[in-house]
Amino acid sequence: MTPKLPVTVIGGYLGSGKTTLVNHLLRNANGLRLAILVNEFGELAIDEDLIEAEEDDLISIAGGCICCSFGSDLTAALMDMATLDPRPDHVLIESSGVAIPSSIVNTVRLLDTFSTDGIVVLADAETIQQGVKHKYMGDTIERQLSDANIIVLNKTDLVNSETRQATKSWLNTEYDQASIVETTQGKAPPEVVLASFLERSHEASSHLETTQLDMFTLRPATPIDVEVLAKTLAEGNLGIIRAKGFATALDGEKILVQVVGKRWEISPATGNPEVGIVCLGFKETLNREILANIANHM
Repeated sequence: MTPKLPVTVIGGYLGSGKTTLVNHLLRNANGLRLAILVNEFGELAIDEDLIEAEEDDLISIAGGCICCSFGSDLTAALMDMATLDPRPDHVLIESSGVAIPSSIVNTVRLLDTFSTDGIVVLADAETIQQGVKHKYMGDTIERQLSDANIIVLNKTDLVNSETRQATKSWLNTEYDQASIVETTQGKAPPEVVLASFLERSHEASSHLETTQLDMFTLRPATPIDVEVLAKTLAEGNLGIIRAKGFATALDGEKILVQVVGKRWEISPATGNPEVGIVCLGFKETLNREILANIANHM
């Protein structure tokens, strides 16, 4: 059975930094084959030094990544991604500045070949609060933020520390379904945006040395109530931004566990994977003490 192809939707209003983030992910793919879907090529300015070849509806990018324009037919473009050889490891859909991310996710969920890896929405630290209150664009921005599993608070270098902290607190209060990640110039760690990186814990660990990220791996030695564990990781205020891995359910079945923000999902695993769930968060907020306590009682 072929594993489902994970899809991450990257949303945010015009000027929030989506394209900058996508270019950053392409530069730091570390061997991961990313497929970028965008409505029109003119909306996504891939850095020229990353481009290896261009065709009518496909751009080949260094490292085995590609960018594809889907126009008005997202479903067809996704199905094309699934038939590529070699197959992409992960699909990113960069939505337009006025698109509602959940509408895109609903399309993805209609296709059995794919799984939704999360919705990442960028917010401009300098303008986001005013934007939500705007007479014409406010409703769209509010819906985008409400859809997010992870909110990337971007351009934090353009505001003072008081404004940055006040904006972050506001987002935490108004959109408490999401984890907040602060960035400058769209440089969110790939491990935060894409759970695919958590499957490469040795590579992730080397990258973590230069960031403010921390990682904790749970290794349940005996069968457990996987649903209870997944819900605890997502909703237990443990400082987890993402978690991904495998556990053995009470009936002996291997289960894939995925957490993004405060959303969790479990599904039957393919094959016989090694048990272990990698939990990722920031060093100052990842609650290693409680995670260690959870591990000790498994």
